[in-house]
Amino acid sequence: QVQLVESGGGLVQPGGSLRLSCAVSGIKISIGAMGWYRQAPGNHRELVAGITSGVTTAYADSVKGRFTISADNAKNTVYLQMSSLRPEDTAVYYCNTLNAAPQDYWGQGTQVTVSS
Repeated sequence: QVQLVESGGGLVQPGGSLRLSCAVSGIKISIGAMGWYRQAPGNHRELVAGITSGVTTAYADSVKGRFTISADNAKNTVYLQMSSLRPEDTAVYYCNTLNAAPQDYWGQGTQVTVSS
């Protein structure tokens, strides 16, 4: 059974940094494809970063150069290092597989608020 537990969110000033963690069970991330998604109020959930086989990464244009996705295969945990945060990065952040559909299982997410 898949379980995804996101953590690390919080309130940060513009220009600040946060590191999100996603503890994964039921999926072996070293051979899978995982991603970080976010959903702001009134918006659809969007994919912001992905990692395959714990190595190959890709990013949405809106976060490229500011966010870094990584994986610790031994801990089966996926991370999202976020820097130079902007108010428009405010959202609930989720991790899931790269082919996750809205009707699939999702964790509780972690709230990121960027505000002065």
